[in-house]
Amino acid sequence: MGLIHLELFATLDLVGQAPRGPDEDPVGFPFGGWQAPLMNEDTGAQILAAYEGTDALLLGRRTYDLFASYWPHQKDGEIAELFNRVPKYVVSRGTPDLPWAGSTQLGPDLAVAVREVRDRHRNVKVVGSLNLVQTLLREKLFDRIDLWVHPIMLGVGKKVFDDGVVPTSLTLLEPPVAGPQGTVYLRYGLADGTPRTGDMGAPDRGLGHDGSR
Repeated sequence: MGLIHLELFATLDLVGQAPRGPDEDPVGFPFGGWQAPLMNEDTGAQILAAYEGTDALLLGRRTYDLFASYWPHQKDGEIAELFNRVPKYVVSRGTPDLPWAGSTQLGPDLAVAVREVRDRHRNVKVVGSLNLVQTLLREKLFDRIDLWVHPIMLGVGKKVFDDGVVPTSLTLLEPPVAGPQGTVYLRYGLADGTPRTGDMGAPDRGLGHDGSR
């Protein structure tokens, strides 16, 4: 069984809408392309390294349409080569046209379809696709989260984690890395169980008499 990775780019107030450009999701959102001024060689290298070993993309319909209008026309660069080479799995309620080579629409039972994709590949990346991400988070249909937190706050826009997220425990897989402009990269893995509670006023802070968590 492979891994489902969520690739998430967020502001400090966890807005994840339209980081790439002003035309990505323009209706009612005035900050499209907020990530672009914060990109640098270090961040680009982190992102490229995070895609190492990727052998499939899992995309929502809107993100697919954006990618399909751009990436097939890009021939240079490792990301372009990767995106154009690997299979693309698209989640959509309709019957979309899928012109990008290697594209397949998933069946209506998302949970079953995603598990089949995970069984078929080793490293599946979910890029953008915030509506799809919310569903995967609610159903715990993911294995890792790569989160880049950028040093700005917008106050408006779709959040990478909304009110539908279920209580979930995670494990930090690598030490956090901060770039020169203040962007912090975090990689988490899905852990067993749900978050516990305790009392900071208690001698053991709720850890239990044996000190276990």
